[in-house]
Amino acid sequence: MLWKPSPPLLQAQDVEDQVETLPVTMHPVLKAFVCGSISGTCSTLLFQPLDLLKTRLQTLQPAVNGSGRAGMVRLLFRVVRTESILGLWKGVSPSFARCIPGVGIYFSTLYMMKQKFLVDRSPTALESVFLGATARAVSGICMLPVTVVKTRYESGRFGYGSVYGALKNIYQTEGARGMFSGLTATLLRDAPFSGIYLMFYTQTKKLTLQDQLDPVLMPLLNFGCGIFAGILASLATQPADVIKTHMQLTPQKYHRTSQAIAFIYKDFGLVGFFRGGVPRALRRTLMAAMAWTVYEQMMEKMGLKS
Repeated sequence: MLWKPSPPLLQAQDVEDQVETLPVTMHPVLKAFVCGSISGTCSTLLFQPLDLLKTRLQTLQPAVNGSGRAGMVRLLFRVVRTESILGLWKGVSPSFARCIPGVGIYFSTLYMMKQKFLVDRSPTALESVFLGATARAVSGICMLPVTVVKTRYESGRFGYGSVYGALKNIYQTEGARGMFSGLTATLLRDAPFSGIYLMFYTQTKKLTLQDQLDPVLMPLLNFGCGIFAGILASLATQPADVIKTHMQLTPQKYHRTSQAIAFIYKDFGLVGFFRGGVPRALRRTLMAAMAWTVYEQMMEKMGLKS
């Protein structure tokens, strides 16, 4: 009897056919979640050092003689010198734990709301503000405990061993209030940022001649529109970010947002509400631009309109 090789379990064409059918069988909202999570992963990994510098700058004590205030570049070299180059990525674990599901929740919520309220049309400026703010509020509330952990990691003042250990410690020592500290300031920062960002992003894209542009250049166009929208949104929401950082680092000191505002103004003056603005603007602008660019390209590959 001649030996005959057994046929492969799956032919190459069968594998390709199954891979191609996977996106089709996935629910559109789940597709939006996956695309958002992947885009959030890429942008978080690249721009985590800027977030760390922003947090450190916001919590530096004012100099006695007014001349010792460290700038972003000086702080960058200090972190590298005392904590090594990898010190710039301190807090990346909670950043991943927050951004991977958080960005996914944001984009899937946004997609779901667009499908429900817009029905195949572009949002107006006010509708963009509403959609972006609502989607970010949902994501922000869901991920706030991890945001608290992330802020404390980046500050360098806490010695948490893991994200889970940090969450457990905060709940045991500070209760639910500690896990959701800075909620008001976070919503005042994130909801307006996303609303303003989406408004400028969508309106800027409408002004461009997308139909006449080479498809290869579309990612570059999306990125450019994202940069413009991110700068304006970052400037408008910087004070709320400073307030949020102070409340999450010392929740036992501030029980109300007004207390944090009074402290910052007393110790730092009006300029204190814009401390860390440069690294935050760089990070939020570049991160949002990259996230939207990657998200829209992936959604297009899956056959969905973002």
